Amino acid sequence: MEKENNPVYDRNTLEFVTVVLEYCTFVESSGQLSLFDFVDKATKLLPLLYLKAGLLPSLTPDEDSIPEYTVTEDMYESVRNRIAGLLGEHDTYLDTFHPDMQYSDAPVAAFISENLADVYQDTGNFVSLFRQGFEEVMLEAVAVCATNFKDY
Repeated sequence: MEKENNPVYDRNTLEFVTVVLEYCTFVESSGQLSLFDFVDKATKLLPLLYLKAGLLPSLTPDEDSIPEYTVTEDMYESVRNRIAGLLGEHDTYLDTFHPDMQYSDAPVAAFISENLADVYQDTGNFVSLFRQGFEEVMLEAVAVCATNFKDY
């Protein structure tokens, strides 16, 4: 496939890669930031990340392909714990859109740290696949990541 027609080299894809790298670096080093600096940067970076994800080329993931993911449970937990420690009592919020909410009078608690770690897991796996440099793998990474952003 020629580069000018390949979604891997599309401007929106390359801009998404740039923002993903910034996000991954941000959450991996979140323990070095003050609470104010963390929240300030997060409220700027997250909307940009979602905007860029929404502009990714429309591709359908290959259901037979099983990409080799590199974000381990330990990496996920490390990021989640760092963010939870930084946010402290501000980590919890009430999730009114949780499916269990319709059957309960009690509020359902959710955690910002877990949500941000979930995004880290998808973006970290995306960037590790993209770095391999194989166009077929890169296309699959774009397709899977774009689908995950739309679905979750």
